[in-house]
Amino acid sequence: MAESNFVDYVKIYCRSGKGGRGSSHFRREKYIPKGGPDGGNGGRGGSIYLRGNRNYWTLLHLRYERHILATNGEGGSAKRSFGKDGEDKIIDVPCGTVVYDAETGEFICDVTEDGQQVMLLKGGRGGLGNWNFKTATNQAPRYAQPGEPAQERTIIMQLKLLADVGLVGFPNAGKSTLLSVVSAAKPKIANYPFTTLEPNLGIVSYRDNRSFVMADIPGIIEGASEGKGLGLRFLRHIERNSLLLFMVPADADDIKKEYEILHNELVKYNPDLLDKRRVLAITKSDMLDDELIEALSEELPEGIPYVFISSITGFGIVELKDILWKELNKETFHEVEHIVHKNIDVSTMTFDDDEDFVIPYEGDDDDDEDIEEYDWDDEDENA
Repeated sequence: MAESNFVDYVKIYCRSGKGGRGSSHFRREKYIPKGGPDGGNGGRGGSIYLRGNRNYWTLLHLRYERHILATNGEGGSAKRSFGKDGEDKIIDVPCGTVVYDAETGEFICDVTEDGQQVMLLKGGRGGLGNWNFKTATNQAPRYAQPGEPAQERTIIMQLKLLADVGLVGFPNAGKSTLLSVVSAAKPKIANYPFTTLEPNLGIVSYRDNRSFVMADIPGIIEGASEGKGLGLRFLRHIERNSLLLFMVPADADDIKKEYEILHNELVKYNPDLLDKRRVLAITKSDMLDDELIEALSEELPEGIPYVFISSITGFGIVELKDILWKELNKETFHEVEHIVHKNIDVSTMTFDDDEDFVIPYEGDDDDDEDIEEYDWDDEDENA
């Protein structure tokens, strides 16, 4: 996938359709001088839904579709004819999309499964025609009900990648190299920091035709939770991983200290990450002998499974897969749904095309027909 095609956050304006107005028509036929009211009800306005679609990997298809507008319901007409309902709009998004309010930063919903459908904005209910208001004491009502107004909202969509194993490490720790060795993914590999500028996914083959998904997350540095380096932009992808594989090179000055720095940055970003299972991989171990490996093992963090590996020579790769598979299939496997999504600070977020973002104007197409000022309530939900 080209680097410019990875879009993991977009800002769009959504508006549901307003309900059609009821008709205040009277029956007019030959030889029926007092036909009475026969104005039909207005149609329901279109709603806006979000739907998970496993065929999408990014939000690229929404980058240039800045306005999602459902159609309005049509007004009622004579002979108790109901107006046509507005057309619903369904927005297909990749699995793992989280939606926030662009004004307040409030969390709205989370789409994680293929085919999952969530109502984002409800269309307005259609107004009642004047035949609904006919009574014994009011046999010729000359008013009808207006349709319920549309709902509108500007939202921010963020994609959080769904993967079983997330690779966490400083730049040049060997994350992309490992992914290219254990899967068919082709991430960019070079000998300079921040080579990876976008997350990469790869399917890792295991024994007996089993497999799991691994995600290469762009490098984290100390202070990333405060915006240093690539900042918080890609830390959200780690929230979706069932297991975190911390990668520290064997030539690091202090392996334990680097691990603690990485771990602290994740916890600062989201304290819920403290409960995730973790595995430590010491990379570039082809330069170590058995005596040095034994010495380094005594200084590693306690209580965390670890393995010495070399992606170049293949040393420890099979053992690494075994450890990852064992950890993934414990009782807490796939507890991704327990993530608590916190509200975001929209004041710190910038979008490349914010200057061109314009909310479309909706003209008033009401005519001069009399309508009744009517307050909708829950009792009319099924009207």
